Amino acid sequence: MDIKIFKNKWFLLTIMAITWGSSFILIKKSLPVFSPFQIGAFRVGLSGLILSFIGIPALRKMPMRDALWVAAAGFFGNFLPMFLFPIAQTQVSSSLAGIINSLEPIFVLVLGFMLFGIRSKFSQVIGAVIGFVGAATLLFFSESNTADSQIAYTLLMVLASACYAISALIIKLKLQEVKSIHVSSSVFTIWMVPSAFILVFSGFFTMDFNQEALKALGFMSLLSIFGTAIGIVLFYKLIQDTSAVFASTVSYLLPVVAVIWGVLDGEKFNAWYLLGASLILVGIYLIREKKKKPQITPR
Repeated sequence: MDIKIFKNKWFLLTIMAITWGSSFILIKKSLPVFSPFQIGAFRVGLSGLILSFIGIPALRKMPMRDALWVAAAGFFGNFLPMFLFPIAQTQVSSSLAGIINSLEPIFVLVLGFMLFGIRSKFSQVIGAVIGFVGAATLLFFSESNTADSQIAYTLLMVLASACYAISALIIKLKLQEVKSIHVSSSVFTIWMVPSAFILVFSGFFTMDFNQEALKALGFMSLLSIFGTAIGIVLFYKLIQDTSAVFASTVSYLLPVVAVIWGVLDGEKFNAWYLLGASLILVGIYLIREKKKKPQITPR
């Protein structure tokens, strides 16, 4: 395969959609054995171990200002959401998690204006409104045990999507001059340490790793290596090569992959899911970048 294909933004976007879209079913398969905190900490910890040989030297050479922004980007994009999604998936399906995650580009638009003064076109504002209506539809009509848990656990996924958006904006606006591989490796190197403490205090290393646990550990390892470490490296590269909005349009494809996995695993996909997902994708379509890409500059 021509190595140039790895520089093609659409190819990278497709690979990201497959790896990230598969993350939700892998979380689901890990939850019967491991707690949400163990899953999140394992993802960050293993990714940190894999990338620390790049991250440690990069951090040593990095100015303090950049290191602080890297830590902030990592907290919102590579640490907190890793726990929020597994917690939410104890009550909601992997299909719904994949759909809710597609809110990210809408949050990039809204939070980009609120936090950094990035101006948007009227059509993009309308797209954001439609997208949030779609999210509200999923919020109130998703399947769950009670109305309270339905709202609370779905809101955790909405919060996680907002965190991803904040991280994408920080990388594009504050870390543009730092190589993408240095950013991605550094964030995991930084947050690997607290993740290790969480694994220790959660009893992960004293568990009885029987056949079922080893199988779940295999799912977590796939999740960590492909869905986290490799996926984030590609995502950060795509943000710096294009923009936060373009990179976050992986959300066009990600829900499709997540829903396919969910249906194959026997999950129900009702009409409200279809309506909510359709509204979110219409919203993303309206806020997408045109061929003539606008400049993104802080106000």
